[in-house]
Formats: sequence, structure tokens, C-alpha cells
Amino acid sequence: MAFFIRTEKRGTVAGLDPTIWLLEGDGNRADIWPARGFNCFRWTVQGRELLYADPQFLEGSSPTRTGIPILFPFPNRIHDGRFSWDGQEFYLPVNDPQKKNAIHGFACQRPWRVISQGTYAASAWITGEFDCPRDAPECQSLWPANYRLRVTYRLASGCLRIETMVDNTDCIPLPFGVGFHPYFRISGDNLPITVPAKNYWELEESLPTGSRKTVEGIRDLNDWKPFAELTLDDILTDLSATWGPPGLCFRGEILREPPLEIFTSETFREAVVFTPPHRQAFCIEPYTCTTDAINLQQRGVDAGLIVLSPGQSWTGIVEIHG
Repeated sequence: MAFFIRTEKRGTVAGLDPTIWLLEGDGNRADIWPARGFNCFRWTVQGRELLYADPQFLEGSSPTRTGIPILFPFPNRIHDGRFSWDGQEFYLPVNDPQKKNAIHGFACQRPWRVISQGTYAASAWITGEFDCPRDAPECQSLWPANYRLRVTYRLASGCLRIETMVDNTDCIPLPFGVGFHPYFRISGDNLPITVPAKNYWELEESLPTGSRKTVEGIRDLNDWKPFAELTLDDILTDLSATWGPPGLCFRGEILREPPLEIFTSETFREAVVFTPPHRQAFCIEPYTCTTDAINLQQRGVDAGLIVLSPGQSWTGIVEIHG
């Protein structure tokens, strides 16, 4: 069966383009809403729903609690919403649930533009762009440099591939981190889960202290643990170096039939594991850096912050098999 692309008008959030893009073929489907952070909020394989979506997402519930939110230019939190860079102080909106820190960047909360799309016999793809000066000029003063973020969703049989490119479009260095926050639907308490890692970041009030500790107990997902035992909100690091598809590393698996497996480029060096309170999903979140990386890095902690020189680009891949 050939793959194809179509659109539907389904979103009902005032002031936002309601157009949903659907990639389909061979019993596979991905639903993407560009106006809500280019979120892929539905992915099905042979009738199996692999992602969790808040029932009110199309009516306006938070885009960070549904599907696959794209976290950029920083994933997770920045302490107090404040940091300094190159002698300048930056103050971000304090918008985490506790109203203490900035969270999840700007891209997941704002409309994107579709810049290309296409199909082949065995796949379909769509590319969205989030250009700070053009798409979020109100955010320019909140980050040290301008940037352009492009993400391509590529759907094939049993596979959703996410290709990311970051361009420094400014004349000064660009610090950043990229994260994805997929909510994988859970269908039973006995589903075994593994996310191989040697260490985790010690947290105080959801922020890394800068210390890493050996995984143990409930945080040790090197061996399979049933979902029923997991109530987590932790950042794993020193991830498994086991290789998967060409150029990608194995990052985690939810053992169902067939299994759901996550692979990434090596530069996704952290993985947040999170059990939402509603317990209808489990999150295995690939990050290029840890939480609050822009502050930790300047304390001498290797937090994974990426810095691009003017004109430079960065690319990364997340691939999910289900």
C-alpha cells in the first residue's frame, strides 16, 4: 500500500490554524499539528495506538502533556528562569507547575510552518520550521542568539523517525539543548520497561545539583521492571552504548507485541524517565543535555550544553519502532 499525505481541519483553539497533517500508509498513521508546536500527537501501527494524547488537546490543553512535544532551545527547567551568558543576564517566564522555574523552551508552545512534505512508495514525510525572529520575535530577547529549528517526521511501516536540524542564524554563538518528550501509551501494569543507564543526576526540587550517582533500586532500569512498580521523574545519564540501526544507539524499550523501541543519535546523552500522574503513559525522553544545563555548564559541570558558532548547524535523530 502506498503512503500518502492529507489534511483535516480539527483543531478548535482560538486564533490557531486548525489544520492537522496526516501521514498514512500500510496500516500506519501519524497526526501532526503544526500550530501547536509541530506536535505529533497520534501515531498508530496496525490499529495500535502508541502515543497518549490528552482528550482535550485539540481544544487547547497543554501541548507538553500530549504526543511528542519538542523541547527547544532548552529541555526541562532553568533554575528560577534566570541565567547569564557572555556577560548578559537573561530572565525567562517562570512557567513550570510549581511556578518556580522556566520549563521546556519556546518551540513546543508556538505555531510552526510546514516548509516541505512528500511521499515515497514505503514512507511519507513532513518538515516543519520554527525560526525565532520570524515565528517568535517576542522570544528574541529571552535567549542569547537567534536560531532556526527544522524537524522532519518520517513515517514508514512500524517506524517513526524524527530528524532535527538546528542552525545558528546569528553572528554570535548559540547555546542550546534539544529534547523530545514522547508519551508512550500504557495498556497494562505488567508491561516490562528498560532504559539502560549507569548513572542518574541527583535532583533537588527537580533541578540537578551537579552530582551524578549510580542507578539503584527503582531507578535501575538496566533490568526489566514492570510499569506497576514505576513512579519516576528522573534524569538518567551515561546511557547504554549498544548500537541499533545504522548510526543510532539503543535508548529504551517497552516490551509489548511487537516491542516499542527507542533509538537516537549518540548526542542524545540523557534520558528523562517520567510516569505521569494519570498513569496512562510512560515517558522515555531523549535529551542532548540535562536540566538547567546552561547554568550547570558555567559552573564547570559537563551538562551537555551545545554551542554553535555563527553559521554552524547541528543534526540529530530519534527513531521509534513499534
